[in-house]
Amino acid sequence: MPPPKDVVKIAIQMVGAIPQLIELQQTKPLASVLKDVCDAWSLPNAERYALQYADGRQTYITESNRGEIKNGSILRLTTSPDQEAEQLYSGIQSNNSDVKTDSLKKLASLSQDVTFAQEFINRNGLKQIFYIVEEGNDTGEMLAHTLKAFMELMEHDFVSWETLSAAFIKKIVSYVNMNAVDASVQQLSLSILENMVPTSRLLFELVKKEVTLDRLLTHLQVTNAQLQLKAMALLIALLLAATDAERRDMMDYLREKNIRQFIHKNIIHSSEPLGDEMAHYLYVLQSVSLNLCERRMRTSMDPYSQEQRELLQSLRQTAFESESEAPGSNFSTERRRSLCAKEFRKLGFMNNSNPAEDLRRAPPGLLALDNMVYFSRHTPNAYSRFVLENSSREDKHECPFARSSIQLTLILCEILHVGEPCSETAQAFYPMFFGQDHFFEELFCICIQLVNKTWKEMRATQEDFDKVLQVVREQITRTLSLKPTSLELFKTRVNALNYSEILKLRQTERLHQEETLAVPVLQLRERLKPELLELIRQQRLLHLCEGTLFRKISSRRRQDKLWYCRLSPNHKVLHYGDVEEGVDSPPIESLPEKIPVADMKMLLMGKECPHTKEKSSGKQNKDVLELAFSIVYDVEEYCLNFIAPTRYEFCLWTDGVNVLLGKEMTSERMQTDLDVLLSMELKLRLLDLENISIPDTPPPVPKPPSNLNFCYDFSHAEQPWLPGTKRGHATSGGG
Repeated sequence: MPPPKDVVKIAIQMVGAIPQLIELQQTKPLASVLKDVCDAWSLPNAERYALQYADGRQTYITESNRGEIKNGSILRLTTSPDQEAEQLYSGIQSNNSDVKTDSLKKLASLSQDVTFAQEFINRNGLKQIFYIVEEGNDTGEMLAHTLKAFMELMEHDFVSWETLSAAFIKKIVSYVNMNAVDASVQQLSLSILENMVPTSRLLFELVKKEVTLDRLLTHLQVTNAQLQLKAMALLIALLLAATDAERRDMMDYLREKNIRQFIHKNIIHSSEPLGDEMAHYLYVLQSVSLNLCERRMRTSMDPYSQEQRELLQSLRQTAFESESEAPGSNFSTERRRSLCAKEFRKLGFMNNSNPAEDLRRAPPGLLALDNMVYFSRHTPNAYSRFVLENSSREDKHECPFARSSIQLTLILCEILHVGEPCSETAQAFYPMFFGQDHFFEELFCICIQLVNKTWKEMRATQEDFDKVLQVVREQITRTLSLKPTSLELFKTRVNALNYSEILKLRQTERLHQEETLAVPVLQLRERLKPELLELIRQQRLLHLCEGTLFRKISSRRRQDKLWYCRLSPNHKVLHYGDVEEGVDSPPIESLPEKIPVADMKMLLMGKECPHTKEKSSGKQNKDVLELAFSIVYDVEEYCLNFIAPTRYEFCLWTDGVNVLLGKEMTSERMQTDLDVLLSMELKLRLLDLENISIPDTPPPVPKPPSNLNFCYDFSHAEQPWLPGTKRGHATSGGG
């Protein structure tokens, strides 16, 4: 008979004692349970003790979390959190430096537990930590333990960052600005400042003033990868918390200091592989930089603005040495206006009498004008060649420069996600972005020449304008997907991908699609599907057995804390637990937490997950919702919450969990993998039918013949022929 739901069988350890095996009644008060345990070991004062997990993070057991105890859990009897907090509070005030250092080290470890943290903070423990930092002169191990303990205590959000004293903040800033300080102290100090920046405008301004961009750039140039990462994290936090004007000024200053070239050379092309966290920060830096274009993109042209009109006129003046403006010309106002309108028409404006009207649409707004002016000033020969070449063509075959530029700017804004908020998890950045100043404008210069080249290759007319720009979009997106490392490489590849190549690619894709839509092929696909689906299921389970590193993401910031989850080789238990930075694939024995697959009830995704509902009050990030999933397990329906590092991992894990639950795999990756495997298998099976058209229907079966006399009857054996007899007659008997 199975035990009641509210009873769990556990082991309790204590140093120097034989472990107790008990049946824990979850309805029984924890104080009574502790008294029974202490009585069994003849320990007085049960209120001075507490239970905690023996493995993993060694969390204290409380009335609020006792429901998480599973059958087979190993607990340990230890000093209660309030007693431990009292002892450590005294220890960190000791005059003996060894006692003080040991106490701070233990404090940094225990502060990860929310119960202990609350007890320590209730004793005004943070005030003592502030005192150690503000009044101390130590810059070594003791200070590192102090700052680590402070970070862990603040992680629980019992105390607001805004309550920090100016003296404490200045001391933290001084560690960042010093040269002769232990690297671990500088890393922790940078992390503390990174946490402070988003919490209030006042703290942002204080950190921005005290920690200069020059100092952060110095930290970015060190060889210590962790220090480099923390410096980048603080820089990104400052950029995200700044106003648009402040962000623009900061980015201008960073551009002057050649930060892009430095990142391109020393981070992207470093000998060390790029970590996920750094990849995310580079993505954010790219996104923030590109979003500086948003203001101009969303601003329509003002026909009454003298500055904007002069920019517009400069396009005409650079392309044409107008007779109306030649020295000594006596053209009337009407004649001059007519010449200007003619020249604006040659430039490709739809409304040549008032070209400002073409730029009233936002987006792309004034950004299109900026791009055209940049192209005309920085590549004047290419600009003049584009305009004059099309001026000499027949009207219907000329490629309109202005109209193409406006549409191309809009396409580039869509491809590069200009004006969209930064994702909390994305890591996709373009390496070539960091190898070039004025990236957006330079990319435009390459692509507008591509428009003209593709226009000629397609022999397009004005009616084909949308088709040409559609091909250009495809050329750009296909080339960007190859992740070129420089704009020169992008230019080479995008020009090699000419219109005939695009047609070949489209034709190949279309033929492949047509082949796979023939009725016999569809029937063969259906017959192959079960076998290939089983192959995908096995691959998903194998991936779960290898495991994945997940990050804990709070509403406040991207956390450094990591945890690992993997499936046991026999597919019966899910193991998970916290791991340190730098651990790629921890052994399954080092993961203390377990969930039997038999206890798993269902899989939740996106908005259904409890950890996304908890943050519903804040602004939801679409990317986090797309990567969130939860496993509901046990009778009480607890949840193990995940945020996958990438969409790929999300698909593999959700498919794998569905396989374990005996359900269908539903991710888009499953469909992609199935299509690839089916395509490969079909091609192998249809190799002998190459260049043979497959009929939609099988050939008809012919009618049966009127008689079957042509069939040979094998039931009667033919008599053998003997010499001296006629063929067909048997020999006579007797002589």
